[in-house]
Amino acid sequence: MTDKSDPTTHFGFETVREDEKAGRVQGVFSSVASKYDIMNDVMSGGVHRIWKDAMMDWLAPRPGQRLLDVAGGTGDISFRFLKRAGRGHATVLDITESMLVEGRKRAEAERMSDSLDWVVGDAMALPFEANTFDVYTISFGIRNVTRPQDALAEAYRVLKPGGRLMVLEFSQLPNPMMQAAYDAYSFNVIPRMGQMIAGDRDSYQYLVESIRNFPDQDTFLGMVDDAGFGNTKYRNLTMGVAALHSGWKL
Repeated sequence: MTDKSDPTTHFGFETVREDEKAGRVQGVFSSVASKYDIMNDVMSGGVHRIWKDAMMDWLAPRPGQRLLDVAGGTGDISFRFLKRAGRGHATVLDITESMLVEGRKRAEAERMSDSLDWVVGDAMALPFEANTFDVYTISFGIRNVTRPQDALAEAYRVLKPGGRLMVLEFSQLPNPMMQAAYDAYSFNVIPRMGQMIAGDRDSYQYLVESIRNFPDQDTFLGMVDDAGFGNTKYRNLTMGVAALHSGWKL
């Protein structure tokens, strides 16, 4: 039970104090870190790879750019970015150290080690100077942040003028019947997969609930606008199961 004087937020469908959420999110991802990449493939049937490639297509990385990949976990987005850019630098930041440890084990990490940094840090208080990065990405991570608006403000701060924000996140389907079918799959199948593959039903129950709680595409676009970004747009992926939001520090 929370004290009424303490600010609260969502942890899945549960209401918790804001100062509790980060620790609980760390617990989730520490628990699933070793099976995280496998579960992404199983849960999405590999479609998450197509979404991430679509992100890179829209982002169009250029040689020499500096990327900050927040909630970057095992490095998927950073590896794709560096391959597309040809040369550049990526900083992978995550609040959960065990996710970064798994990322460093990947073959891509060894091949790209001179172009990669791995940093434990909080999306709401980035340990970087203002105007440092050309690109900021966060993929399937911002819904886990205690105050997403603060994370967007930090993204704006650390980007250079002319820098690009891109957010890939699960979203809401515009058709109620399709949303109901997707919810049925998510709530009935994904936690069971989590139990079978990762030995952790509760963490995947939270992840499903966190998706359902996340703002819809237009609401989140308004949050990106409120953070100061210009030329903001979004694109639906797989009919709105996921969405890409883009903005520029103009």
